[in-house]
Amino acid sequence: MTKNNTLAALVVGALLMTSTASFAQEQKDPQKQRPRTTTGTQDKNKKPVNGDRLEPDDTSSRPSDMPNEMVANRQEQMSEEEAAINPYYNNFFSTYRLGPEDIISVEVFNQDRYTRKGITVPPNGRISLQLIPGGVFVNGKTPEQVARMIEKEYEEYILTPQVTVILEKAASYRYSILGDVLQPGVRLMNRRMTVTEAIAEAGGVLNTGDKSKVRVLRRGSNGEIEPLVVNVSAIYKGQAPDNFYLAPGDQVLVPGNKLKKFQTIMGLANVASFARIFGVGF
Repeated sequence: MTKNNTLAALVVGALLMTSTASFAQEQKDPQKQRPRTTTGTQDKNKKPVNGDRLEPDDTSSRPSDMPNEMVANRQEQMSEEEAAINPYYNNFFSTYRLGPEDIISVEVFNQDRYTRKGITVPPNGRISLQLIPGGVFVNGKTPEQVARMIEKEYEEYILTPQVTVILEKAASYRYSILGDVLQPGVRLMNRRMTVTEAIAEAGGVLNTGDKSKVRVLRRGSNGEIEPLVVNVSAIYKGQAPDNFYLAPGDQVLVPGNKLKKFQTIMGLANVASFARIFGVGF
């Protein structure tokens, strides 16, 4: 073996011994600290990297890749929906006056024994509650007014009572629609409703109905019935705003048109002909 070969063999042997020693040292230290992806004392200001699980405080934040424009559009959409719903529902229920067959719930904060759900208002308008002899008269009052009345009654037994009255189902507000509509009758008013909506729920105006002379019969404060004319035809054509809202107890009357009068005349003529043929006096 030459001198150069001997030198190379010694160098290779030395390198192998060094690598073996390093590997053995790593195996003898099983407690070596490894990097952790999640810790209980993670800095709250530090954003989690990909692969890290979200802590509970992080779940409410929106995804980092969601564009600001999308967030703004969602917020604007929610505002538009609230603006569209509030006039029809929230305002209606905030001024709603309770009556027979309405269903309400009475909740007393932190006092489950005095909380009652699903109370149907009886015809006499008086609901039964614990510790209140004779109950509470609710007919003609808003849920907010009833809540204040119950709080006053409970002040003798509960320290600073907090009462909430919830209208679960509106069943006492009613209106009627008569005349030339597909399905006349009496219906519940469980939301704020226009004349055109009432007509739509009745199946619409028949071909014999006069859309331009729809009348709403409403009882005034003096007890007299006042007829109010609504030109539904103009509303359908976009020539008038659809802002005539019904009140509880209103009667919507859709009169007949010229076709209806013609059919009536023809019907009478047929009866007269029948009478002449059979010799019946007419």
